[in-house]
Amino acid sequence: MGTTLTTAEARRAALRAQGLLGALPGRTVPGLLRHLSAIQLDTISVLARSQELVPFARLGAVGRPAVHKAFWEPKGPGAARAFEYWAHAACVLPAEDWPLFAFRRRSYRSRNDMWGMAPDHAAVRGVLDRLAADGPLTTSELGGARKTPGWWDWSDVKQAVEYLLACGSVVCVERRGWRRVYDLPERALPDASLHDDLTDRQCHVELVARAGRALGVGTRTDLTDYYRLKNVAGFADVAHEAGLLPVEVEGWGQAAWASPEALEFLGSGGRGRHRSTLLSPFDSLIWERARTERIFGLNHRLEAYVPKPKRVHGYYAMPLLHGGELLGRADPARETVKVAGASRAGSVEALIARQVSLETPRAVQPMAKALWEAAGWVGCERVRVERVLPESLAEPLRRAVAAVETAEAVETADAAGAVEAEQSGQSGQAAESGGT
Repeated sequence: MGTTLTTAEARRAALRAQGLLGALPGRTVPGLLRHLSAIQLDTISVLARSQELVPFARLGAVGRPAVHKAFWEPKGPGAARAFEYWAHAACVLPAEDWPLFAFRRRSYRSRNDMWGMAPDHAAVRGVLDRLAADGPLTTSELGGARKTPGWWDWSDVKQAVEYLLACGSVVCVERRGWRRVYDLPERALPDASLHDDLTDRQCHVELVARAGRALGVGTRTDLTDYYRLKNVAGFADVAHEAGLLPVEVEGWGQAAWASPEALEFLGSGGRGRHRSTLLSPFDSLIWERARTERIFGLNHRLEAYVPKPKRVHGYYAMPLLHGGELLGRADPARETVKVAGASRAGSVEALIARQVSLETPRAVQPMAKALWEAAGWVGCERVRVERVLPESLAEPLRRAVAAVETAEAVETADAAGAVEAEQSGQSGQAAESGGT
């Protein structure tokens, strides 16, 4: 193989590094967070929030409470396993990585004027005093998030706490519902993480190393975009210090670096079971649009902030990953629908595929299965497909969706029958035993 990779090898390396090809070590949410190093947060909730969809894509129907517990459930003073900070965007990060963002905290502190705040501002001092005296608090408990109902009309308290979060003077390691709970780092984080001793260069080297492991192979842009690193001087030397190896990827036409783990995986054959799933638009596999197109040949963008008439694939189009390829997109929603029949009446939750875009007829069966898997995970009992592109695949997809529903119903009935038969057998044995 040498130092030249085919496009297919680069794709397999990326999938393996992202936990979507082969067995994921540990198969737990905390283990996944350490594996990816960063999981992006987002406020949009369609099927679920993005930080829940990322574990679902890799671990299957992991319970959503398990995700919340892994990220935000209090563990006691000095025992946080994760924290929130600005990485690729707002992300959940392993607690042990706090020192690696010293460079960013220093940068924010040096600005000294973010959100109109400064260290000596009364609101800043007030927030710190309240947290020191009263323990972890939400923005509402600190005094309120907004002056008026306007989304961005932040109160002085909200501006102060966001300033302090960026500077590292407060930290978020807990959420109540979707509300951040702010605390002092020295109270929340493990002692081993509580330092800003690393230089900017050391931070960059360690973060590029993590990006390399999480991406498998990438260009300079790919690797720096993972944590939105800027002004990384002498990148080739940084990559070398990070333990990454220079490679060429056919068709990329630019310098690239691979992690030793990725090259070892490819050298051993680069095989494993592919995950078939719908991906969050904020999944780290597809964070960078140019990289996604380079690796998968799919030009994907989030259209949530695009005016509705101009959307091509839908508000929250989720790419379909199957067999190591991105074969389509589905824009889901959840609705309560009425059902009626001789044996049941009422309403159930349904997953509605507002729009499905398929790149190839090969995507029909995988899309049907992925829709049902996602539906089951969020507690939906129905799946309905609306618009399909190309239209020629609309009926095949609807038939496939119906077939999956029928197959699952038969499987459920068979399982129930087996349980009933086993219980009947046990009852018979008990009766026979009682008669002797």
